[in-house]
Amino acid sequence: MPLTDREQIVMNEIQDWERKLLSYEPNDFQLTYEKYLERSFSLLPEGVQRQFFSVIDTWLFHLHGIIQGSQLQMDAKERIKQAGRIFNKEIEEIEDMSSLSIDQLQYIAEQQIARHRFYSFAQGGLAGTGETLLLGADIPSMAVINLRAVQLIAMTYGYEINTPYEMMTSLKVFHIGTLPPRIQKEGWSLLIEELPVDNSHYFYKGKEEITDINWIEQPVQQLFKGMVIALFRKRMIQGIPLVSMAIGAGANYQLTRKVTDLAHKYYQYRYLKAKEEL
Repeated sequence: MPLTDREQIVMNEIQDWERKLLSYEPNDFQLTYEKYLERSFSLLPEGVQRQFFSVIDTWLFHLHGIIQGSQLQMDAKERIKQAGRIFNKEIEEIEDMSSLSIDQLQYIAEQQIARHRFYSFAQGGLAGTGETLLLGADIPSMAVINLRAVQLIAMTYGYEINTPYEMMTSLKVFHIGTLPPRIQKEGWSLLIEELPVDNSHYFYKGKEEITDINWIEQPVQQLFKGMVIALFRKRMIQGIPLVSMAIGAGANYQLTRKVTDLAHKYYQYRYLKAKEEL
């Protein structure tokens, strides 16, 4: 079925964004930094490297399942369907959301995105106070916020994330969203290559490993952010560590912005491709 004029405009916007991503060229400093991290990590025994990434993958799988089965997420799922019923009273299941127009879905998704960017901003501000408990909880909290955002965006576009295929896809979208642009473009190309011909996929048949050495830059950035916060947390303005709070809030907001931008583009693309193939 051919796309409507409005759908074609959105598809063109996604393709323009994709071209910019794929044409991204890292500078010399980024390449040097990447090689330094890889060389440093490769000094560890291969068994330790595999175990490290295996632990991270297992943690992400369990975290995904906990978020998915939480009452908070169930309530959010119901709110998505209720928002959909404003436009179409016949919506009963998440899959029915795909009957809405691209503008209606975009409106609902952007509400979820704005909410989670605010959560991320607030979490970064709290971590920026430099309190040991809040700073230590920053990485797990950011993983929860961003994984939850990806799940809700997927459900908004009619993809139920409780199947093995959709679970792995949402985890990979989250992972690729956290990568730097020079590596992100390879992950995006892989996501597009693995797009299902139809929506009948239940089991995931691709590579099940999520994180690899390319992802090591993200935890290093988080540790660096923690060090900067610890450095500036004693610089008070009227008794409040505003500088460190601004650093934490800004860094967390930018990360969630990256993840939600890529997730939104991906699920929009899937929705439009599915309409074209009908």
